[in-house]
Amino acid sequence: MQTLKHRLLKNGCSHSLFAWSLACFLAGIAPNCMAQTNADAQFDSSGFVLIRPGDDWTRHFHVGAMVGMNIGASFHENGLFKISGNNAANGIYDDGYVREDQTGNAGGYTGYWGYNNASQYNAAAQTLTFHSASSYSTSGGANVDGNPSVGFDLAYGDDYVYWKDAHARIGWELGFDLLPISITDSHPMSATVNQSLYTFNTGGIVVPGAPYHGGSSGQGPLLPGSPSSVTSQTFTTGTVTGTRSLDVMLYTIRLGPSFFWDITENLGLSVSAGPVIGVASGDYKYDEIITTGNSSAHNSGSFAGTDVIYGGYVNATLKYHVVDNGRDAYFYIGAQYTPMGSATFSNGGRSGQLNLDGQVYLSAGIGWPF
Repeated sequence: MQTLKHRLLKNGCSHSLFAWSLACFLAGIAPNCMAQTNADAQFDSSGFVLIRPGDDWTRHFHVGAMVGMNIGASFHENGLFKISGNNAANGIYDDGYVREDQTGNAGGYTGYWGYNNASQYNAAAQTLTFHSASSYSTSGGANVDGNPSVGFDLAYGDDYVYWKDAHARIGWELGFDLLPISITDSHPMSATVNQSLYTFNTGGIVVPGAPYHGGSSGQGPLLPGSPSSVTSQTFTTGTVTGTRSLDVMLYTIRLGPSFFWDITENLGLSVSAGPVIGVASGDYKYDEIITTGNSSAHNSGSFAGTDVIYGGYVNATLKYHVVDNGRDAYFYIGAQYTPMGSATFSNGGRSGQLNLDGQVYLSAGIGWPF
C-alpha cells in the first residue's frame, strides 16, 4: 500500500520474457519463472517492470465480514407423502387418543382417552370417531427470495508486474468466503389426503363435552380400548400449510488475476476476476399441517444434502492504507458479483433449490501488505 516507487524494482525485461512468465504463473509455477529476470532489458516510462522475488510490499492478506444478497430458493413437492405426526397403532390420532391406562385396560376398557371436537361424537348412534391421515399427495411449489446473510471473507494475493506510468500493479488473488444461508417457504398447497376413521362405541357412558382429555390413572368415564370399526376415506380438498426451509452453509473459493491502482498515497483500488467453485452443504426441513374437512395432522422431518457448484466472479475493493506505530495495515470495503449455478437438495419427492445465479457480496475488514 506504500507508494510503489519505494517498493518495486525498476529493472526491465523483454516483452517476450513477460509473456513467458505470465504463462508460467497461470500454469501454477509462477514463483520459479519470476526468479529469472533479464537485468539488461530496459523499459520506457510507460512500460512494465517485472517484480523480482523478495521485493517488499507486493503481497497482501485481508480478513473481514461480508453480507450476501440477491440469493433465492425454489421449493417443490410432487408425489405421495407419508405423515409422521400421528401413531394410530398406539391409539394416537389427529383429533384425540385412546391409549392403555395404568390398569392395563382392565375389562377391555380404558380411562386414558380424549377427543378434540364436538363433531366427533354422535349421540344418536352412541359412537365417538377419531381420524388419522396416513398420507397425502400434492404437486406444487414456490420461489422465495432470501434475506441478506452475514458471513466471512478472506483473501491472499501477490503482485508480479509493475505498470510504471499508471502507478499500478498486476498480480493474482486467492479468496475464500463462508456464508450461512437460511431461506423459508410458507406458501400453502392443495392436497388429496388419505384418512382412516376409527369408531368407538360409547353406549353406557356419559361422554364429557369437547374438548376432553382424560389421564392415564384409569379413573373417569371408560371407553372400549379397541375401535368397533375402522374405515377409510379420501379428501380431494385438503390443504398443506406450514413451512419448508433450506439451512445451508456455502463455501466458495475464487482465484484470478488482479489489478491494483494507487489512486493516492493512502488510497488504492483493486479489481480481480476469475472462476469460482463452491460447496453447499446443509438440510432441507419441513414442518407442515395437513388439513381436511374434519381434522388436521402434523408432519415434520428433514434430510441432508451436499452439492458442488461452479461459476465466476468480479470483485472491486477500495483500500485505505494506515500506519500504526510503524506497522502497515489497510482497511477495505468491497463489492463482488458471483453468478453461480444452483445447488439442489432432494429426497422422496421433495426438493429445494438454492439459486445463486445473481448473488452479490458486500465486504469490509482489515488487511496487511507484506
